[in-house]
Amino acid sequence: MPETLAITRLLNRLFGAGVASVMRAVGVHPAHPSAPFNDTFALELLVACGLIAFFIVVRLSLSVDRPNPAQQIAEMIHEFTGGQAEQVIGHGYERFQAFVTCVLLFILLNNFIGLLLGLIPGVVTPTSQPVVPLGIAVLTFLYYNFHGVRVHGAGYIKQFLGPLWWLVWLLLPIEIVSHLARMLSLTVRLYANMLASDLLALIAFSMIPFAIPVLALFLHFAVSIIQAYVFMLLAMIYLSQAVAHEH
Repeated sequence: MPETLAITRLLNRLFGAGVASVMRAVGVHPAHPSAPFNDTFALELLVACGLIAFFIVVRLSLSVDRPNPAQQIAEMIHEFTGGQAEQVIGHGYERFQAFVTCVLLFILLNNFIGLLLGLIPGVVTPTSQPVVPLGIAVLTFLYYNFHGVRVHGAGYIKQFLGPLWWLVWLLLPIEIVSHLARMLSLTVRLYANMLASDLLALIAFSMIPFAIPVLALFLHFAVSIIQAYVFMLLAMIYLSQAVAHEH
């Protein structure tokens, strides 16, 4: 079933017909024309809107003398991602900090949904669906290549050619495939780990007494944090390589 949650049904009731018409107009035929939104998309949208609302609240309530809890949380996140970005990307990391912070928080919150809603029949962790990690991976790929071109201009192509001109014919296709494979690597790593974590928790709750399921949920929590951090870290590494200057 494409819609298990109330928010999914609401989206389909309000916007489903219009979205389905637009999809058909561009040659995409939804599997469920009367309900083009599924639970995965609804949960992603909920996370995105929640993050936007959180940062609006932080921005409107900024205070030097009396920071509220939301501001304190935002400052801790900013300091953490800033410290990581400074170490990995180096000079000029501030330009990219907003992007990698959004990647971290979006993945982390989508991962945590498996802890909150994973036991509802038909509801799965959004990041355990391949299309979600793939979308973030494609966006990351486009982002770091865009900034590579922005910083180096046409000279960005040199990163794909290697140090020896007479091996360009060999290294260029290898580097292109290597960069494209980064999207696959980011997608499979996140998707496979979250799917395995979901399945482990489901099996634990179905077959094993109470103590073991609690351990399974703790493992899901740990995997959620680690995978969000690794995705952010790899995005930083790719950015650092794309914008690095030769010395």
